[in-house]
Amino acid sequence: MKITRSGTQQGGTGRGGRWSIKTKVVSAAVGAVMAGGGAYAATNWVVGVNSGSSGEGQSAGISNLTITAVASPSASNLMYPGGTGDVVLTISNPNPYPVTISAVQLPTNTTYANGYTSSALTTLQTGCTASSPSDVIWNFSTATSGSSHNLGTSLVVAASGQANNPLTVTLTNDASMTTAAPAACASTFFSMPSLTGITASAGGATATTSPATDSWTS
Repeated sequence: MKITRSGTQQGGTGRGGRWSIKTKVVSAAVGAVMAGGGAYAATNWVVGVNSGSSGEGQSAGISNLTITAVASPSASNLMYPGGTGDVVLTISNPNPYPVTISAVQLPTNTTYANGYTSSALTTLQTGCTASSPSDVIWNFSTATSGSSHNLGTSLVVAASGQANNPLTVTLTNDASMTTAAPAACASTFFSMPSLTGITASAGGATATTSPATDSWTS
């Protein structure tokens, strides 16, 4: 920078030889460029990596899901002889990753539900049990055990400890009462027969929000 006769630096305020703000900014920028040039100086020493260099990983285990009958939210569609009704359940995932369920496998259409006097499912309803029988079955079940039925929308159950696990699901009209159901099964709560299996895989996109609604229609 050029020094004037009055002792101020060019671009300054003209008082007391102080630098102007503009001069300070330019000087700081020059200093930064110089420091950067030094930091990225070239070197003739090139370092490589030995063959076989690696790291260690570990996979998670596989644990079964737990599906449990629940009373809340209550079923909106109620069964009657020749009609269908809702089934409400929760799905718990103990795995450290989400699990996607795409289908269920059902017992035979002669595997009947037990009837109970209350939603607690603790006291059997006389004359309306699996052995009576109640004539309450899974809708679309067949004479073959393990028949598979695709869900309308795949359910993604979040990983253990995450929100929406357990996942509460209402299966719309997936319970069925035959026309042979006894009168003792009126005003009764049912524990549906155990599923024989599910079609599920590890992983999934965004977890399904609880409570959810789903169903199979064939």
